[in-house]
Amino acid sequence: MAIAADHGRSGETERSVRQAQEALGTIDAYIHAVGPIIVKRFADSTMDDYRSMVAANFESAVEGAFAVLPRMRERGFGRLVFFGMNGSHLTQPARAMSLYGGAKAAVVAFARTLALEEAARGITVNVVEPGDIRNKEADRAAAREIPAKNPTGHAGSWEDIAYAVRFLIAPEAGFINGQTLAVSGGLVEAHE
Repeated sequence: MAIAADHGRSGETERSVRQAQEALGTIDAYIHAVGPIIVKRFADSTMDDYRSMVAANFESAVEGAFAVLPRMRERGFGRLVFFGMNGSHLTQPARAMSLYGGAKAAVVAFARTLALEEAARGITVNVVEPGDIRNKEADRAAAREIPAKNPTGHAGSWEDIAYAVRFLIAPEAGFINGQTLAVSGGLVEAHE
């Protein structure tokens, strides 16, 4: 099932989640893999760039949580996974990413606080920090052929990210909460 939504517009994330709930009845896992990136020095940025980064990355995360958490609380089970950027849990600076990095750091702080508040209700909240996923369509085999400057020497793939998300949303992962999992090939910088 596909639901179109512009997550940069206020109310769109909540609407799309509610539409999914109506169609499916139950949402056990909510994965917030939303948000555009603007790579530009702050001196060249505008307030529109700021609004775009905050609305699509952070505001949509908050809207999604407001939409899914009430039913998860009722059932006593839920998994939320939000996406940061490599290093956002440390508020690690990266040139030309002041607005994007700030928005993703807000997502991480929000998610980790939710993890504390929702844990007793059977709900876990974690963050995946993708890094070095150069070709978003490349599978794992193809990504291994793309050279990269992380410790593995190659880029990652969507399959690497999907594996991390599947791990965090599994029923057996109920004791993994408030964590940030870097899927970056060991890259410690925000980007190469």
